[in-house]
Amino acid sequence: MRLSGEERRNNILEILAAASAPISGSKLSKELGVSRQVIVTDIALIKATHPDLVATNSGYILMHASNTRRVYKVRHTNDQIEDELSAIVDLGGSVQNVYVEHKVYGTITAPLQISSKRDIQNYLRDMRSGVSSPLSSITDGYHYHLIEARSEAILDEIEDVLKQKGYLIETQKAPVIYEPKNYSTI
Repeated sequence: MRLSGEERRNNILEILAAASAPISGSKLSKELGVSRQVIVTDIALIKATHPDLVATNSGYILMHASNTRRVYKVRHTNDQIEDELSAIVDLGGSVQNVYVEHKVYGTITAPLQISSKRDIQNYLRDMRSGVSSPLSSITDGYHYHLIEARSEAILDEIEDVLKQKGYLIETQKAPVIYEPKNYSTI
């Protein structure tokens, strides 16, 4: 008996919700008896209502509200942005934001919500358009990312890769917010 598109998408969600690691499109297509292209289309439709569905280089994964989070202080050049972000999302991490500690303005934060190669390419396209520059350019490349993943083990892997690449400065459990300088009290 052939499943309707809605039934198949519900099955995909159930499979991903029960998974402890990313599941490839090929595996989903075999399990559901459809082509990989059908799965890709279904994933796009599911993503419209489930933004917690993330595509990694290992497959698809549902990021749950119970995700673990960690803050990484990093430093790299603008030419290394793609490498840094790819290292994170390839392991199943989602880059929630970027922030810098400015000695005068305090903590400046920008949301990113980068969890796939497509998100990275869209972000880089916007940065290369010349309209803006990365936030880290005002702090000599130093910046922080709040990273979310399904487990501490994934966050540990991300930390190890960032360290191996020479980007990692330090790790924190939660963001630290710095207040701007108050010139009225000086």
